[in-house]
Formats: sequence, C-alpha cells, structure tokens
Amino acid sequence: MELWFAALLGLVQGLTEFIPVSSTAHLRILPEAVGQPDPGAAFSAVIQLGTLLAVLVYFARDLFITMPKAMLTDRSSAEAKLPLLIALGSVPIVIAGLSLKNLITGDARSLYVVAIALAVVGAGFFVVERIGKQERGMLSLTWMDGMLIGLAQTLALVPGVSRSGATIACALILGLRRTDAARFSFLLGIPAIAGAGIFELRDALDTTGGSGWLPLVIGTTVAAISGYATIAWLLRFLSRKSLAPFGAYRIVLGILLLALCIGGVLAPRSG
Repeated sequence: MELWFAALLGLVQGLTEFIPVSSTAHLRILPEAVGQPDPGAAFSAVIQLGTLLAVLVYFARDLFITMPKAMLTDRSSAEAKLPLLIALGSVPIVIAGLSLKNLITGDARSLYVVAIALAVVGAGFFVVERIGKQERGMLSLTWMDGMLIGLAQTLALVPGVSRSGATIACALILGLRRTDAARFSFLLGIPAIAGAGIFELRDALDTTGGSGWLPLVIGTTVAAISGYATIAWLLRFLSRKSLAPFGAYRIVLGILLLALCIGGVLAPRSG
C-alpha cells in the first residue's frame, strides 16, 4: 500500500467516523475513486483505533475521573450507571459482528449496498428530527435505552449505515438532546471500535502486504488527529443545528454512487 494512500484513508476515517455519514462507506468508495485497491474491512477496522484514541483523549475526564469516582462513592448515581450502560449496549454488536463476519467483509461491501444504505438512513434523519422530543440528557438513560441504542449500533455493520448515525438517531427517537445523543454514541463506540480493531489486526497486516505495519501506523495516527478535531466540531454543530445537512448529503451521495455503478463508472464489487 502506498503511504500517501494510507494517510488519506486515515484522514477520511477520522473525519467520517463521528460525523453520521458512514466512515465505512467513504473508505469503500475512496479506493474506487482514486484508482487504488480496496484495503478491505480489516484495514478499515484497525485504523479506527486512531479514532478510538481520539475519544479516549477527548472524554478523558468522564472516563477516568468522573465515572470511576461515581462508581466508588455512589453506585446508584447516573454517572456510575454509564459504564454499565456502555457494556450492555455493546453486547449486540459483538454477537452480530462475530456471527456475520463473512457477510460484513464480503457481499455487504458492494457499492450497491453502500448506496442504498446511505440514502435510506439519510432520509431517516429527517424523520427522526421531526419525531424526537429532545428533552432528555445523557444521564437519564435507562437500561432499556442502553439496549435499544446498542441494537441500533449493530446496523452499522452494514457499510453505509454509520455507527454514529444509527446510535444518534436512535437516541433522538428516545428523546435525548442532540449533543447528549452524540456524547453517548461516542462513548458507546469505545468497546466496538477497540474490539474490531484488535480482532482484525492480523488480517490487516496481511492486506498491506510487503509494506507491513507502516501504512497502519500512518493511517491510525492521521485518524486520531482528525478524529479529535471532528468530535469537537460535531458537538458544537449539534448544539445549534440538526442532522438535516448530513441527511441531505447522504441522499445525494447515495443517488450519485448508484448512478455511477449502474453507468459502469465504478465497479460495485472490489477486486
């Protein structure tokens, strides 16, 4: 793998992991657009570790001070429940990811699947914005809320859906405010991103061929830097505006991608 391409993949990963436009879709489209081989699902999963680092750094106070302190001093508090809610919400994607691995890394990476997922979820954003009451904070989440948002996260196994998009949309339906929905989405992604990256590391090294670990390091580093900036930007954005711009972008991109595949400009399947 060319090192410049690894850096470009890392940049796209960092920018699109948290913005609800599907990092997997963009990492699948990018190689076709610039004439490079598809690095595969394994490479994409490993450079997500860069965005995991971005979350850990950005939410360091919550993760390493507020939550542990609450669990030691008042286990019945809302802050003390958050780690357990994150663990509970992570169970569905672990089960689904292991059960559907061959489908996720194979047929589901068709650009036809990506295009349809982009457009359908994009349209769903407009519906969610209309029905979500946005009256609740993150600390009001219940066990049922955690499980439902965790189930929504499994939809992100389909390229084009977007993990952050699915979880933020579900949280909005449950009545959370946009910024609180996004914060829980980012925290919920920690186990899923870490597990996928570690699980796929060996396959990713095989994918990069003779260049070995260097493209992974470059891609992961760039993803960490761009991911941190994206978290900060998105939380500010959602405090003032809705998901509508992302929904419109997804619909346009999905239709364009579908047209390019039908017209033979892009190959729907990699390799």
